[in-house]
Amino acid sequence: MTMNMDKLVSLCKRRGFMFQSSEIYGGLNGFWDYGPLGVELKRNIKEAWWRDMVSGHNELVAPPGAPSAYEMTGLDCTIIMHPQIWKCSGHFDLFCDFMVDCRESKRRYRHDHIRGRWVEAKGQRIFVTTLVQAIEEEQDLQHRALKFFHLRNKDAEQLHWDGGIQSLAGVRDLAVVLGPDASQLGTLTDPREFNLMFKTYVGALAGEESAAYLRPETAQGMFVNFKNVLDSTRVRVPFGIAQMGKSFRNEITPRNFTFRSREFEQMEIEFFCHPSESQAWYRYWRDRRMKWYQDLGLSGERLRLREHDPDELSHYSTGTADIEYAFPFLADGEYGELEGVAHRGDFDLRSHMEGKLDPKTCPLQLELDANGQPKYRGSGKDLTYRDDLTGERFIPHVVEPAAGADRAALAFLCEAYTEDEAPDEHGNLQSRTVMRFHPRVAPIKCAVFPLVKKDGMPEVAQRIYAELKTHFPVFYDEKGAVGRRYRRQDEAGTPYCITVDGQTLVDNTVTVRDRDSLEQWRVKVDDCLPELLQRLK
Repeated sequence: MTMNMDKLVSLCKRRGFMFQSSEIYGGLNGFWDYGPLGVELKRNIKEAWWRDMVSGHNELVAPPGAPSAYEMTGLDCTIIMHPQIWKCSGHFDLFCDFMVDCRESKRRYRHDHIRGRWVEAKGQRIFVTTLVQAIEEEQDLQHRALKFFHLRNKDAEQLHWDGGIQSLAGVRDLAVVLGPDASQLGTLTDPREFNLMFKTYVGALAGEESAAYLRPETAQGMFVNFKNVLDSTRVRVPFGIAQMGKSFRNEITPRNFTFRSREFEQMEIEFFCHPSESQAWYRYWRDRRMKWYQDLGLSGERLRLREHDPDELSHYSTGTADIEYAFPFLADGEYGELEGVAHRGDFDLRSHMEGKLDPKTCPLQLELDANGQPKYRGSGKDLTYRDDLTGERFIPHVVEPAAGADRAALAFLCEAYTEDEAPDEHGNLQSRTVMRFHPRVAPIKCAVFPLVKKDGMPEVAQRIYAELKTHFPVFYDEKGAVGRRYRRQDEAGTPYCITVDGQTLVDNTVTVRDRDSLEQWRVKVDDCLPELLQRLK
């Protein structure tokens, strides 16, 4: 992983993939805007997901690896829902991160994000911490340790390091900790819980009776609409409900570009199946979702499927696997989550029928208050399923593949970023930056150039552009040398470029250039569209 993340961030702004939200006012941490190229990239990812998972699914045939054929349908639920939903689901009580405050810098940090290392000098042993990217951690820790002990760079050998870099969570005595922005020891407070849900109010008056929350996930809308989907369609278990939409989490320390943001978009499926088949369906969706990323160009070296250890599992889960990607801002050997595939059992439907379930019980029982009454009551609605063929009634188990559209976009950006050499218009090798997107997710599918702005070439190029434009995003460019135009499209990730030149006026053919191989070949003007449609599949 030799790619420099700073170069990618710079390219994203320069070429219009991503901008920091509200940048002209100094920006707003944890929020990002997608630019002209970025919005196309993200839209293509979402459309590929919806097409492959929902609209293009053939419910009459069992896909490879599936226990049987199944149906898929979709929903688009509101961002603000009844607050009781979040109490029964457990989010109101359990959706928390631990945070620490620094008395000196007045800053707040997420406890598990602070990393550091033990060091001893001048007879004193401290735990020095940092929040910089993994690639810069060693350098920053040494700089901070030297500064604390009033040493110069030439005195670095006086620092005696003990062990490797570790999380602050493993340090019990905060009195010997040098906070990430502190100059003195012991400035960090003890960790305390912080609810990640954004609170708001519904109606004209702000009070607890009108309090509501922006949804922290899209899943609950599908659970509470389970009966509505059954009653309004002809779907039978097994079937899936899919949804794409915005979610909001009040992250304490958003970091690593768009990887951890406060506003993000999810692509989730809640797949309802018979309890006896749920493990087989879990394995199917785990493998199916892994293959989807591979088919769209994420390499095997950077992508992995990791089963959770038993102590990692949520209290309701009997199996969870994370699809992870080795993002460049992580240390060597570390991976960040792209998607989680969880076997949720009957936890969700039971919660919305009965009320909040106690995570300390096994099997799960209703959580009671001090008076022995349900802590948070459910809807009381019957969310069981009756099989009209067998007469069996049961609470379906759920398998949940939950992907992040923003994290997927970031992974595809990281995977695509490449630096190599290519000949310019004079045949001289020049360094170039190229975004090697899979054609399905590339923001622009093709660019059309007239070699020069005369001799009828622009008119031919504009006719080709108009025809292609009705089928997929195309870019027209007649400014500058053709070599520089190629470079601009390489940075945008455009797979193919079409150039109208002098030979076009003789035999009605154009030059097509491949972004990755740099191969060029000639095609009849009338064959441009079928040629590209075939290659863009």
